[in-house]
Amino acid sequence: MQKITNDDVDVVIVGLGWAGSIMAIELAQAGLKVRALERGPDRPPEDFAYPKPADQYAYAIRNKVFATPRDAALTVRYNTGETALPTRKWGAFAPGTGVGGSGLHWTGVLIRPTPTDLKLKTYADKAYKRGTLDPDMRVKDFPFTWDEIEPHFDKFDKICGLSGNTGNLNGQIQPGGDPFEGPRSNPYPLPALHDTYNSSLFAATAKSMGYHPFPNPSANVSSAWTNPYGSQLAPCNYCGYCSKYPCLNYSKASPQTAILDVVKRMPNFDYKANAMVIRVDLHADKQTARGVTYIDEQQREVFQPAKIVILSSFQFANVRLMLLSGIGKPYDPITETGTIGRNYAFLSNGAATLFFKDKHFNSFATAGATGEMFNDISPGNFDDGIRLGFLGGAKIHSSQSTGAPIGTALPPGTPSWGQGWKEGMVDWYDRSMKIGITTTCQSYRGHFLDLDPTYKDPWGQPLLRMTFDWRQNELKLQRYLREIVGKIAKEMKPDFMSESFLGLDSHWDITKYVSTHNVGGAIMGDSPRDSALNRYLQSWDVHNVFVPGGNAFPQNFQANPTATIGAITLFAAEAIKNHYLKSPGPLVQA
Repeated sequence: MQKITNDDVDVVIVGLGWAGSIMAIELAQAGLKVRALERGPDRPPEDFAYPKPADQYAYAIRNKVFATPRDAALTVRYNTGETALPTRKWGAFAPGTGVGGSGLHWTGVLIRPTPTDLKLKTYADKAYKRGTLDPDMRVKDFPFTWDEIEPHFDKFDKICGLSGNTGNLNGQIQPGGDPFEGPRSNPYPLPALHDTYNSSLFAATAKSMGYHPFPNPSANVSSAWTNPYGSQLAPCNYCGYCSKYPCLNYSKASPQTAILDVVKRMPNFDYKANAMVIRVDLHADKQTARGVTYIDEQQREVFQPAKIVILSSFQFANVRLMLLSGIGKPYDPITETGTIGRNYAFLSNGAATLFFKDKHFNSFATAGATGEMFNDISPGNFDDGIRLGFLGGAKIHSSQSTGAPIGTALPPGTPSWGQGWKEGMVDWYDRSMKIGITTTCQSYRGHFLDLDPTYKDPWGQPLLRMTFDWRQNELKLQRYLREIVGKIAKEMKPDFMSESFLGLDSHWDITKYVSTHNVGGAIMGDSPRDSALNRYLQSWDVHNVFVPGGNAFPQNFQANPTATIGAITLFAAEAIKNHYLKSPGPLVQA
């Protein structure tokens, strides 16, 4: 294989999704020479001009803008006694790839965690008697305060043109918003999206039962918006093609629409697509990186020298690259030593589907984030979890992300193919709505990521191996939430209803889609003893390597992760600009 070396840069960014794009523009604006390397193809906005993305089979069924298992497979097992097997088809999750990453085709729900979510261990230690919770649970606090991170949430809200109702403005509860949210320094930039019929019915019923519903916080903008970088987004036209689709209307905040059009015009930034980074190259002392090595489109091995390395790929890829490069010590669940791979967490969902003979929901007219939710059942907001012995919660919502026909819900007993399915579609298309849950998921001693000893990728490197299954804590939470959803559904008086919740004996089913909100594996913390990164996402072991992404979360909360990924990335970028450039070295002393 031919080997070449590129010109020096100040910063090399591995992965050009949300985190990589934020780092790119923030560090390029500081005058640094920045180069991004993206393993997937380029995805310019003109590729998604109307009506190209309005194709359910190509984008939602064949996963046109997702990574292929050939390029991003990992192996999976329930416990260390099993042999992990590779993912040959995406099921429970589906990572993105290409310029924009998962941020190109996300749904656009942009909700912050609560202050309690960020200090979950402190809350659990205070609220639960010793011995109540699973002894293998390993939840941790995020290593910053609400006041420290809030300005960065606020900036990311403005980058995305967040649309919704403010719930807590400087400590004052506001009508129509989430009364449980942490204090905001500024109101939402834009008003909420219009409600759909299902979400208005859900909100009215939930409110009558004492809950506090509010419109889903949305990065599908409700009005024209110009963000702090100068990018312009158009008002959403409710086309119904959002989750799993690039936006055809320039209305969904994404790396392309919110950042890349600006940074690509800067002379000190460039990027290379189809560049598969295979390792971070370290100096002989193993305490600093000297660049990265990647395979380019012509299958050449290319060394990219850089003073700072940003690993900002999807969570799995960041963890794997640290393991392949010898950055930090791999986690050992037996001795609980090592930090790379620990605290992996996923999440669960569930739903009741309600069918009405006398209602049409116009489900085809919607934005991705359209819906209403309530946060009454999240940690610190209710006491039943303490009584029943589980830690966690969920956002309970009725959302309407698409009305595309393939996979539309039909009443129980309807054939899934042929004449019976066609008759079912004629009778029931557009006559159903869902009440769903998106839950927390705690971290455990035995849930982790490491390198698989058997399976390798096309370049001969080990695949990442995941060890994960549901624990009783999460299954008890599911059963509790099922009761709440059932009571709301009963109050709405559907003609038929079906449901999909986990039972107490359920195992994780990797074949059915849940979410792509995978977190952990290279977490942030206060100590190098049990975390891979400090509060600025800087490697404790190699100080010029920063790793923004969902990998930094110590556990998963009920809020979607993008708002937090944006905030912690901005927090880290500020620390690099204001402190690291002046005095390169550890930003936090171990």
